[in-house]
Amino acid sequence: MTEIRPAREGDGAVLRAIARAAYEGYVERIGTEPWPMLEDYEALVAAGEVWVGEDEGVVGYVVLKEQPDHLLLDNVAVSPERQGTGVGRRLMAYAEEHARENGFEEIRLYTNEAMTENLALYPRLGYVETGRETFQVWRRVLFSKRL
Repeated sequence: MTEIRPAREGDGAVLRAIARAAYEGYVERIGTEPWPMLEDYEALVAAGEVWVGEDEGVVGYVVLKEQPDHLLLDNVAVSPERQGTGVGRRLMAYAEEHARENGFEEIRLYTNEAMTENLALYPRLGYVETGRETFQVWRRVLFSKRL
């Protein structure tokens, strides 16, 4: 069973490695590295915005950023060897638990429009597409879920 815990100092390197491994398959499709491959994970951990899935080591993570009127699920990634085993869904469920516990009635997230797998997945998890935007060089699809 994957346990969820707050990321702690020293987790940055493994978070970066998971991001690179989980997102490397999208580089060619997008034409550049996806944003999660460029993040400063040490800063995110220091800010208290990362929770990890741990099961004989860190196997995935979720970045949650509290906004005035919603919780932003900024990034979720799972080690490729653990994808398809429920870790990602457990992290997504934790995001909803965290939102409710902290008084949020809405979670928002975004994904790159080239990540077609996510465009199919998020609606199955109850998210509704709310718009599209370009952020720097990335074309993003915005989603929201009322809790």
